[in-house]
Amino acid sequence: MTQPSPAITFQAPGRIPYPGGCVVEPGPYALDYLLKWRTDVTVAGTRHPDAPVFALLREVRADPAAHGVTPEEAEEAVGRFLTLAGQALAAEGGDPAWLEREFARP
Repeated sequence: MTQPSPAITFQAPGRIPYPGGCVVEPGPYALDYLLKWRTDVTVAGTRHPDAPVFALLREVRADPAAHGVTPEEAEEAVGRFLTLAGQALAAEGGDPAWLEREFARP
């Protein structure tokens, strides 16, 4: 039996292009990058090209019905983002909990 495809899809972030140097630490830089990271996102069949993933997921999570998804589907997408972006953040020395904290902000 195959799993149904998620209602919200996006690709995983690639390696974060940290510029190096001593101006910004890699962990905070990676967090900022991921909060602004853009890619194509599909929500309930509607394609959002080059969308800011974090901002769009916050919007969908706040009002899933307006985007044609259930609260469970919105939470699944946020969880997937936290996992995938959290791995990229951890690879740069950041703490994945930072991303969870950003979702909790009003």
